[in-house]
Amino acid sequence: MSDELLEKLDTWHEEDEFQEIVDAITEIPEEERDYVLTSHLGRALNNLGQYEEALEQYLSIEEEGKGDPLWHYRIGVSYYYLKRYDEALKAFTIADELEPDDEDTLEFLGWIKRKLAKKVAKKPMNKPAKKPVVAIDSTNFWDDSEYAFSEYISEPPTDALIASVEEELVFKLPKYYVEMMKLHNGGVPHNNQHPIPETGEFITISGILGIGRDKNKSLCGASGSRTVIENGRYPEVGVVICDCPSENEVIMLDYREFGNDGEPEVIHVDRDNKYKITRLADNFETFIGGLVK
Repeated sequence: MSDELLEKLDTWHEEDEFQEIVDAITEIPEEERDYVLTSHLGRALNNLGQYEEALEQYLSIEEEGKGDPLWHYRIGVSYYYLKRYDEALKAFTIADELEPDDEDTLEFLGWIKRKLAKKVAKKPMNKPAKKPVVAIDSTNFWDDSEYAFSEYISEPPTDALIASVEEELVFKLPKYYVEMMKLHNGGVPHNNQHPIPETGEFITISGILGIGRDKNKSLCGASGSRTVIENGRYPEVGVVICDCPSENEVIMLDYREFGNDGEPEVIHVDRDNKYKITRLADNFETFIGGLVK
């Protein structure tokens, strides 16, 4: 393995060119790949959302990885996104023992423990929505500027359009969001900041994507969910529901916990920070209720 190849792999990783890494390494016969190359391949596959394939690579170097905190961390990532939380907890716990107080490891441990606690509590799927936490009306909630009408706001969606959009996205949209869009289909809210739990910092949103295809910033529009995910190589965990001032961050509905027909959590994904995922709210209704100026 040449130093030149390692430099290329590191450069591609920094530039988010993960498929380049996979292509370069898989051109090398499997029997000629060492621990370092296989680790690079597994990391790239994780970053591409190909967690089963990444797990297979990490398991092939398990003996060599037992004393490496990065191996435990990376296989933990694979287990986590495959929803194998018990195995992920074990991997990240060992990673923390080998390299204590790593921020990313501790963050994953926190996520896993919350998810396992929910599982023990047997949190019901599709929990009935509470009464609206925010009175959604054009005067108080929405900033109906010329820009908002141009980019976001569409006519209220019909049931047929809603079904069509859900079919295209392959995800069932939250009931609260659908009812909200029937009153005002997409737009820019006056309150456009949401607190990050436990940090005291805030995420700023530019607007909320409506249900439709006609406006640029609607779920299936030219700058809709699928386009943003594919162009930005965001994780395939659900639906982009809000855009942000920076093109390198989005707000998404995260369906990993309860499946494509379940009630999604709301997360922030930061592409500039290695696609770091930060959980903002248990559901879309709570997210809307948490928006502030």
